[in-house]
Amino acid sequence: MSRAFIFPGQGAQTIGMGRDLAEAYPAAKAVFDEVDAALGENLSGLIWEGEIDALTLTANAQPALMATSIAALRALEAEGVTVDAASFVAGHSLGEYTALTAAGSLTVADAARLLRKRGEAMQAAVPVGQGAMAAVLGLDLAGVREVVSEAAEGDVLAAANDNDPAQVVISGSKAAVERAVEVAKAKGAKRALLLPVSAPFHCALMQPAAEVMAEALEGVDIAAPKVPLVANVRASAVTDVTEIRALLVEQVCGSVRWRESVEYMVAQGVSEFWEIGAGKALSGMVRRIHKPAGVRNIGSAADVAAAVESLNG
Repeated sequence: MSRAFIFPGQGAQTIGMGRDLAEAYPAAKAVFDEVDAALGENLSGLIWEGEIDALTLTANAQPALMATSIAALRALEAEGVTVDAASFVAGHSLGEYTALTAAGSLTVADAARLLRKRGEAMQAAVPVGQGAMAAVLGLDLAGVREVVSEAAEGDVLAAANDNDPAQVVISGSKAAVERAVEVAKAKGAKRALLLPVSAPFHCALMQPAAEVMAEALEGVDIAAPKVPLVANVRASAVTDVTEIRALLVEQVCGSVRWRESVEYMVAQGVSEFWEIGAGKALSGMVRRIHKPAGVRNIGSAADVAAAVESLNG
């Protein structure tokens, strides 16, 4: 059975995530310690005992979600399941950095610092209140592209995340996104709702953040991944380090082509997707993209035990 390891993006964060992994597995605890040291602060304390509003800040959520996913992976490794058990790795937006860390391309410390910088840069790119994002449910990508072209009126507006056949997220200037919500409803969307995000991710307004990340990534060693990465902006497998570096810059403004990424992996023979880290959002998307796919969530020590048992069964 061919499987893929997939890693969640922003929105999956919860207070307490990863704590039982750290208590059960020294290798998982070491990940949180390494992230704390890399950032020079007690991020693990915020993750386990802080306020959700503080954890949800982009600059905190991004390294925190990476840490939780890699802690879960280290717990799997402690039980004998390594990243080589997967044919591909992929991650949703910030999860792409997690996927590269899982595949040995980035160190945990470098990933933490890059994601902190990415979160700060994305937040700083657009003044608060000038950008927005909205989820459109019940229209496919082609339908949402029609909405975007009709509602843009010269403002920045883009299909930011093609998540699954019936969920596309749009991003851009606040006025354009608000117009798009109304246009989407008129075109038959089941729902179109503004998202509680702090910046308009994955659209051209993020260009200043892309420039920050281009510079930041130049200063970081990236190794060839042990397992091919299915890249967000390309929806196909990449192993070349120069390409990976360029694609990480491109994905700041580019669309997250998640539906196509899952379809690509299925076409390559993947029949099982393991969502490693917090939440179950990606598992739901996978099921809607390809109903026969097997999905497994690994976010707790009990999940690790169940996954190991499934392999040994």
